Amino acid sequence: MRRTLRRLKWLLAAPVLLLLAYQMWVFGHLLWWTRFDPSETRFMSLRLSELRERRPDAQLHWQWVPYERISINLKRAVVAAEDDGFVDHEGFDWDGIQRAMEKNRKKGHAVAGGSTISQQLAKNLFLSPSRSYVRKAQEAAITFMMEAVMDKRRILEIYLNVVEWGDGVFGAEAAAQRYYRTSAARLGPEQAARLAVMLPNPRKYEKQFGPRLQAHASRVAARMHYSQVP
Repeated sequence: MRRTLRRLKWLLAAPVLLLLAYQMWVFGHLLWWTRFDPSETRFMSLRLSELRERRPDAQLHWQWVPYERISINLKRAVVAAEDDGFVDHEGFDWDGIQRAMEKNRKKGHAVAGGSTISQQLAKNLFLSPSRSYVRKAQEAAITFMMEAVMDKRRILEIYLNVVEWGDGVFGAEAAAQRYYRTSAARLGPEQAARLAVMLPNPRKYEKQFGPRLQAHASRVAARMHYSQVP
C-alpha cells in the first residue's frame, strides 16, 4: 500500500514538475532575449512547416532590424491599431478585455480578442494560433514574465521584428520590402497604417485589402500621431 501511494504521489507530482520546468525554460529564454535577438519563433516554425508541405524548398522572408531602424510611423501605427495603451499598462488591458468580452457576448461568438502587444508577442514567441483556455492561461503567464524582465522598448522591438505580415513574411523589414519595395526605416504614415491594420489576419489581407480595411487604415493614419511609443 505504501509503495502504491508513493507511486501515486509521483504520478500526481510529475505534471506539476513538468509545468514548472517549462515555465523556467520560458523564463530563461525571455532573460536571454533581453540582450540577444530571437533567431526563430514558434509561429515562424509552424508557418515554415506549412509552407514546406506545399514547397519543400520554401523559406521565410525575414530580416532583423534594430529599433532605431524602424520608422516611427510604423511604431505609432501599430500601437494605434493594436494596443493604444501599450506604454501605460503592465501587459494586460483590462478595459479592452472587458469590451471584447461584451462584444463577443452580444455577437454570440468570438469577434474580438482584446489582446495587448505583449500578449500577442508571448503567443508568437512560444505558442500556436489555436484557441483554448489552456493556451490563454499560458499566454498570460508568459506575458507576466515578459513584462517583468523586458522594458516596453524591447518588447515593441521584438514584436515588430517577428510578427507575421503575410504568407511567409515576418517582421517590419520583410513587410516593407514585400509591399512597398523600401526599408522599414523609410515607411511613410499611410504605408505604416496600411501595414498595421493587416496584423489581425495578414495572410488574408495581403490578398483582399478591401474598402473597409482601407477606411480602417485611414482612421489609424489620422490618429496615430497621438499614440505614445517607447
